[in-house]
Amino acid sequence: MVFVDRAEAGRRLAQRLVMLRGEDVVVLGLPRGGVPVAYEVARALDAPLDVLVVRKLGVPYQPELAFGAIGEDGVRVVNQFVVSRIGASDEELAQVERSERAELDRRAARFRAGRPRLPLTGRTVVIVDDGVATGATARAACRVARAQGAARVVLAVPVAAPEALHAVEREADEVICLEQPMFFSAVGQWYYRFGQTTDDEVVELLDHAAARAPLPQSAPAADPPLRDDEVRVRAGKVELAGHLTVPENPVGMVVFVHGSGSSRHSPRNRYVAAVLQRAGLGTLLFDLLTTAEELDRANVFDIDLLAGRLVEVTAWLTRQEHVAGLPIGYFGASTGAAAALCAAADPRVRVDAVVSRGGRPDLAGPALAAVRAPTLLIVGGHDYVVLDLNRQAAKAMSCETALVEVPGATHLFEEPGTLRRAAELARDWFITRLHDVAATASAEPR
Repeated sequence: MVFVDRAEAGRRLAQRLVMLRGEDVVVLGLPRGGVPVAYEVARALDAPLDVLVVRKLGVPYQPELAFGAIGEDGVRVVNQFVVSRIGASDEELAQVERSERAELDRRAARFRAGRPRLPLTGRTVVIVDDGVATGATARAACRVARAQGAARVVLAVPVAAPEALHAVEREADEVICLEQPMFFSAVGQWYYRFGQTTDDEVVELLDHAAARAPLPQSAPAADPPLRDDEVRVRAGKVELAGHLTVPENPVGMVVFVHGSGSSRHSPRNRYVAAVLQRAGLGTLLFDLLTTAEELDRANVFDIDLLAGRLVEVTAWLTRQEHVAGLPIGYFGASTGAAAALCAAADPRVRVDAVVSRGGRPDLAGPALAAVRAPTLLIVGGHDYVVLDLNRQAAKAMSCETALVEVPGATHLFEEPGTLRRAAELARDWFITRLHDVAATASAEPR
């Protein structure tokens, strides 16, 4: 089962929890993605809704991979199996925890907006998230609820990795899960729409739940895209998975080139892709490596390999129905930005614009001087090391190049409003440059 979005997943999940209606129940959503699911559950159960703020502890060099999680009241869960294999020092891990603890405190204050935390003592607590990948966050959430006096803890999720769910079952009195797919790679894989949930959206949902008020009517849905499909792309000896979206009357196409530890299901890239799609741009998100290749970390930094794959994928894209003749842009993040720039310098493909978000363009080496596509480098103002590397790379480039700092943003653009700003910058860059290319092409004599 693939869920349309988090709200639909919440409604389906609520059907499995109907036996709790009428009991002394509190529904707790895990911010941010779990709150839209929890809102629908709380509404169906006629139960109060609150947040349970838990933060994933990401591996320093691969933040998408969790080595543990922390929660309110000092709760801490660590996956010793992961810690033993990542080679990070105690100080590096401690620094991650200090940073995440500060963010946890900030979010708790932001989401509740002055409202007191709902009391859990003696009550049935239903903890809701949009999915479980590793189980670290869910385990920490269950422990936090216990520490706050919950008499019974129920974990309810639409989808989960089976092995992760087994670990969580030891922490909860009951686990409700709609789907446990055998081949599980990421939560977003099981949602048709999986854009990033913002702080403002979380606050709005909590406000409406507290007032028992219905959410405002959504705007009418836009015309369906010409294509919105999972695709398989042959690149050399391997087949790569991707998702292709082509809207009505596309201005151009943008290929996403993710960084280390990420995939086509990355909530950040999917959020940016949604912003571009609303502006009339088609998108292709694809996995640069196969599942087996990702196990060898050296492949993540093999820029020549990644760039070669991107060239082959781009050539495939230009042959697709509704795409032929459209201008092409690359959106690269982290190490993916280096691969995007190397591919943009390759004479086998034509690339008309490049955007790097928190990228490592320095890893493109000599290819930087050969890039001809207008290039925008977006860097977090607090991502100090990467900011310096981008400044040096910009000096090595001979094409139109702009470097924009997003104030307050760190490497992953998790701070409120920073990812939205990066997405808007990318949208405007692509629309302007790709529209100019399309206009020039249409004006040329046939």
